[in-house]
Amino acid sequence: MPVTALPDTCPAADALAAGEAAILPNPSPLTYVVAATDPQVVNNAKGRPAGQEVALWVHDDTTWADLSPALDLTPAALDRALDLLRTERVTLLVPLQDATPPPWALSALRDSHLLLFGARWRPLASLLERFPRLYVSSANRTGQAPAATAVHASTMFGPDIHITSADALRDIDTPHHATTMLRIASDGTLTHVRHGAQDLAHGPDPVQYLEHLRTVGGRKGASARW
Repeated sequence: MPVTALPDTCPAADALAAGEAAILPNPSPLTYVVAATDPQVVNNAKGRPAGQEVALWVHDDTTWADLSPALDLTPAALDRALDLLRTERVTLLVPLQDATPPPWALSALRDSHLLLFGARWRPLASLLERFPRLYVSSANRTGQAPAATAVHASTMFGPDIHITSADALRDIDTPHHATTMLRIASDGTLTHVRHGAQDLAHGPDPVQYLEHLRTVGGRKGASARW
């Protein structure tokens, strides 16, 4: 079986370094995302209000460590939150303590929670190492479905935003969706907020996905209540 080359992320890195948006791939069945070093740039690319909250992409361990003291989570729930971000690749609403979060996290603030995304896909490793702090959202113009392929992204966004294609590494024949969004409480209790790729893979009822997470959490010895 031939080895598929990793995507060239240099043009995307150049765009991000210049303060522009870049459209980046995720592993199937997740869709593409639009990322930037400035949350307003993400919103402008999507054609939505510049001040709308944007998920903070906590792919970097240092960023997570800097953010953790502001999160209102027990130690066990904090570990589980990171596992949900890294392994499940969900978008997660995480409660804040009374302390104000770092200024660079304020654009992710929604109803006393921070909107976080934490996927680390190996084909993007070299790019993510260069940009430890990014903001991210689904790659779609407002009102349209998120891009499942690079061609779909190009059709929506046109030639002015760089798109890193990794369709050769993804199963483009499978249905793709944006991430599932969950809310985690201080004690680790999870609430389903938005349908997405992760829960839809377990059926139409999100309770089935939450039960799956309970089972996985139990196997890992998580002590937080689900």
